[in-house]
Amino acid sequence: MYFASVILLLVVLPVVSISVEALLAHHAMSWALVGRWFVFWGVGIRLFLAGVRQVVQPRFTAEEIFGIHDTGSFAIVREVGFANLSMGFLGVCTLFWVGWLVPAAVVGGLYYGLAGAGHIFGHDKNAKEYLAMVSDGFIFVVLLVFVLKSLT
Repeated sequence: MYFASVILLLVVLPVVSISVEALLAHHAMSWALVGRWFVFWGVGIRLFLAGVRQVVQPRFTAEEIFGIHDTGSFAIVREVGFANLSMGFLGVCTLFWVGWLVPAAVVGGLYYGLAGAGHIFGHDKNAKEYLAMVSDGFIFVVLLVFVLKSLT
């Protein structure tokens, strides 16, 4: 389920949304369109759902992602969940307030970039941590290019 949700939220749903909007609204492909949907799905929905799971079920992140089997880590995972809920909410709001798009891409992109770098240096990575590392790097690059294109 974890693998499917990451692939859906960070690749499939943004690409489908970009394609549908481009076809229905007769828009040419643009970085604005890419940014809109990668921020909504990748920062908004993905981080919001991760935050809900981390707050409600911290054991998954602690044990399944990081291999930490100490219940003392659950409080820290919940704190990370609150941050993910906050960033996710910002990303979801970009559908309603377009002016929030670049700030959400900056915040989400920095988070993904730093988290991905953190995964690189982890030891004894499992498949879920490898997926997190690769997907964090992917979304970081997409958001970085979008922000740079938006600023020029």
